Amino acid sequence: MIRFEHVTKRYPDGTTAVDDLSLEVGAGELVTLVGPSGCGKTTTMKMVNRLIEPTEGRIFMDGEDISTVDPVQLRRRIGYVIQQVGLFPHKTILENTATVPHLLGWPRGKSRERAAELLDLVGLDPSVHGDRYPEQLSGGQRQRVGVARALAADPPVLLMDEPFGAVDPVVREHLQNEFLKLQAAVNKTVLFVTHDIEEAVRLGDRIAVYGQGTIEQFDAPAAVLGAPATPYVADFVGADRGLKRLSVTPIEEGDLEQPPVLHLDDQLRTAAAKLSKEGARWAVVLDGDDNLHGWISTEQTGSSGTVREHARRMEAWLPVGASLKQAFSTMLQHDAGWIAVIDREETGRFLGVLTPARLHEALRRSIDADAHAIPRTEVELETVAQIAAS
Repeated sequence: MIRFEHVTKRYPDGTTAVDDLSLEVGAGELVTLVGPSGCGKTTTMKMVNRLIEPTEGRIFMDGEDISTVDPVQLRRRIGYVIQQVGLFPHKTILENTATVPHLLGWPRGKSRERAAELLDLVGLDPSVHGDRYPEQLSGGQRQRVGVARALAADPPVLLMDEPFGAVDPVVREHLQNEFLKLQAAVNKTVLFVTHDIEEAVRLGDRIAVYGQGTIEQFDAPAAVLGAPATPYVADFVGADRGLKRLSVTPIEEGDLEQPPVLHLDDQLRTAAAKLSKEGARWAVVLDGDDNLHGWISTEQTGSSGTVREHARRMEAWLPVGASLKQAFSTMLQHDAGWIAVIDREETGRFLGVLTPARLHEALRRSIDADAHAIPRTEVELETVAQIAAS
């Protein structure tokens, strides 16, 4: 969708902001450009909508050389979101959102209908917020309007220049979550500029880590964190890159342990005998359809009755595919030595449990899998016992 071919931007004073950049972004891909201030990432992005013209090289969008396209017409085909939003203070939120459709000559009714649809999509009720003015909204709400306005004419490409940098950390995380949901729905080709490696890792399908005017590494977030291409990248992503990698490593079924399982209608005497035989202190409790219900400990199986009467509800659980960071956070939040993992369906079919030891193994397998370009299931980890025996 977007292709840079040996692009350089050199200013009259001799400063080279971008140096011989070749980069390709696929359709529907969200690529984050990350690096320190002055590294060329914003210059790269602004050359796509010709707010800055390259000195050398060519840029293509959907196979078309953008230097041959009228800049105004080009910009109307590209959504653009900046940190300070840039809403018109004298226009209502609905009018702000309908700006580009209006410039494109859409009928007034169609423009307002599209604006209302987009406001609803970003979580702002048009009947509540549509007639308000920017000063009547919070910073996070104004950022949502900025995103809605950029999407109003349904552009194939979205450029985002540190769009969440001006809000507090709590709102920022919420906006990141909402944007990921939005991107899953609209599937735009996105260039997202940020100086925050955690934001880049969280949002990007791929990350371009900038040095000074050049890209030091362009790869999936897990690869950047697990196998930095250069000492510069390793230093930029930080010594805690292993912890950051937790956020981009999903829970897989192969990571799970299979504990003793009981059902709600099992007799406590039967349950006690099963736990004793397996030498277990607790068991997962399922309903009649093998969906997760809760858990029960050996201390609760010493009386008569059924498991249903003594089972505790399960609070620490996640669906398969959730990140290891979410798993670790859930363990800490509930002071749990393990979490239950269910399938992605609404039924909640139980798949197994993730323990701290298995979480660590999953992270190690993920790193080794990327390093050797093999599936995680094919990674063989050396255990402490093997090391001691060697």
